[in-house]
Amino acid sequence: MFTGIIKSSGTIQESNKSDSKLELWVGVNTDIWNRTDIGDSIAVNGVCLTLVKKDSKNKIPFSFIFDVVDETLDKTNLGSIGFHESVNIETPLKLSDGLDGHIVQGHVDTVGQILQNELINDNWLLEVKIDKKWLKYCINKGSIAIDGISLTIAKINNHYDDKCGSISISIIPHTHENTNLKFKTKNDTVNIETDFFGKYIEKFLKPRMDVNE
Repeated sequence: MFTGIIKSSGTIQESNKSDSKLELWVGVNTDIWNRTDIGDSIAVNGVCLTLVKKDSKNKIPFSFIFDVVDETLDKTNLGSIGFHESVNIETPLKLSDGLDGHIVQGHVDTVGQILQNELINDNWLLEVKIDKKWLKYCINKGSIAIDGISLTIAKINNHYDDKCGSISISIIPHTHENTNLKFKTKNDTVNIETDFFGKYIEKFLKPRMDVNE
């Protein structure tokens, strides 16, 4: 479990695809390297991955190695990110930690596309296109994780086109500067995890709604 408060970043160092998985190498700083063990969960751009190897002896110092299976590649942008691209890194929430942000599981729902990411009146306005299947879990002033970043939805456009809508989010300069959003431009993809509370509510209410129909 994560909170969407990004305190570290990494860079893609290698990406080796085989028939059944992608071996992803992510360069990290010494702090997160020292406090992370093999088998730990790490959120990379909001995707919960298991650390399978640590490498500090090859050409790339302080690298984490993850195995990314096909199902994860189908639902995220990890298979398309490029060499040396910046990624957001978050370690799991500990019971002693304060709960900033919101509860993020690291289970990405879908990939969105950036429509706008520009500075307006001292704040960065981010607009992301999302499939309507997942847009129904978005509410005004509700939480959403974009590339693992806990953000608050400011506006919802339900009718971008027949299949998609979009959400608008105001990004404070600190968040923009300290995450990979500062490198994102129009048409770039981002991982989307909607607020899981909405999914549970729908699951519990649906049997009752079906009975009443």
